[in-house]
Amino acid sequence: MPGKTSKDILTLIRENDVKFIDIKFTDLPGSWQHFSVPAASFDQGAFDNGLPFDGSSIRGFTSIDKSDMLLRLDPDSAVLDPFHDVKTLSILADVEDIVTGEKFGHDPRYVAKKAERYLQTTGIADTAYFGPEAEFYIFNDVRYDQNMHSGYYYVESDEASWNSGRDEKPNLGYKMRTKEGYFPVAPKDTMQDLRSEMCLSLMEAGIAVEAHHHEVGNAGQAEIDLRFDSLVKMADKLLLYKYIVKNTAAQNGYTVTFMPKPLFQDNGSGMHIHVSFWRNGENIFHDQAGYSRLSQTAIYYIGGVLKHASSLLAFCAPSTNSYKRLVPGYEAPINLVYSARNRSAAVRIPITKASKSTRVEFRAPDPTANPYLAFAALAMAGIDGIQNKILPLGPYDKDLYDLTTDEKTLIPHTPTSLEEALNALNNDREYLLKGDVFTNDLIDTYINYKQTREVEGVASRPHPYEFALYYDA
Repeated sequence: MPGKTSKDILTLIRENDVKFIDIKFTDLPGSWQHFSVPAASFDQGAFDNGLPFDGSSIRGFTSIDKSDMLLRLDPDSAVLDPFHDVKTLSILADVEDIVTGEKFGHDPRYVAKKAERYLQTTGIADTAYFGPEAEFYIFNDVRYDQNMHSGYYYVESDEASWNSGRDEKPNLGYKMRTKEGYFPVAPKDTMQDLRSEMCLSLMEAGIAVEAHHHEVGNAGQAEIDLRFDSLVKMADKLLLYKYIVKNTAAQNGYTVTFMPKPLFQDNGSGMHIHVSFWRNGENIFHDQAGYSRLSQTAIYYIGGVLKHASSLLAFCAPSTNSYKRLVPGYEAPINLVYSARNRSAAVRIPITKASKSTRVEFRAPDPTANPYLAFAALAMAGIDGIQNKILPLGPYDKDLYDLTTDEKTLIPHTPTSLEEALNALNNDREYLLKGDVFTNDLIDTYINYKQTREVEGVASRPHPYEFALYYDA
């Protein structure tokens, strides 16, 4: 089905009396950046010539001596923004060098596009479908600070178990018990209407929603399931999903976080990623006679993902907070094996009878990931597994937390820190460089940013719990 053209967008602007065009692009860590152009001065030239901007002020982009860059608009990404009183149209853009006209190697969306093209050149498949499940927490209030002489955070949720004794005049007592937030009805689940409003906005923006529900975490954890799409389009949709979820919450007096582990002693927020490869309209991951209806190609894909899992997680679980989620317990998928149905394995095979629904679910990622880089890296790891016929460890069809000590020693685990994942990426990157999808320069820039800004930034600051442990030493 053909996408929207620039002429379609100009017509849409006129017919909807749009006042501003909001241009969005993605920085290296994975956050949207934007500026707005008056519709009165927006014409075909914006599409033909692009729009200039200062790339030196964007995280992970370029130095001040090469700051002038160009945004090339993608008309097919245009959507009316539901959150502004002034009628605004949102359009995504790709980044180019303003002098040479070449695509910018640090643009995450460009990396994702290269991954799609490389998959097609291999002859393995023509389409990679991705279906992320980005969980999040909805809080009533959040306060945090970090300075020279203090550091703290404080979150509040009206649903939380810790408020069972709060004087609410009256406290009706319908609080979520810890780790019992999965599927209870109202009045315990107070977020039904808010999640429904989020879903309505998502659907109005063209994002297909399959379901929404309360998640395990007692203090307002939630999940909205989106229908799968191809690699770049799904990454586009995931950033729009986060934008809509956060802004819908804010308009209703709530705050949303996609942090993997905002609460101690309750479940973290993951982003399980479902993947399947297709060729000529057929799902090549399906084989009715295979283990859990998986084809040998799918098994090799899993082999590539598990072999490269430690370096993959530098992109798929890219925060220091990610590794507070990836710990034993709390349904954390820390075991680098695969299994049907088993949620304690890093790779799970959802049970399905339809060939088109056969897929592989990588459970270790979380929603702090830049989806363009995470999806591209997952595709590249799987391609490497298929090309080199890498066999994964498993399948394991029992609770991996109940294994004997000897059995556990045979199973590799996810990294225990972001620094460990970054070191793994530094040493295991060749599979990402195929087809010039990722470049050494991009990977080096990414590692340096994460190491200096996040790993060292967290490591060099006193932790509040250290005062409880050591203040009276």
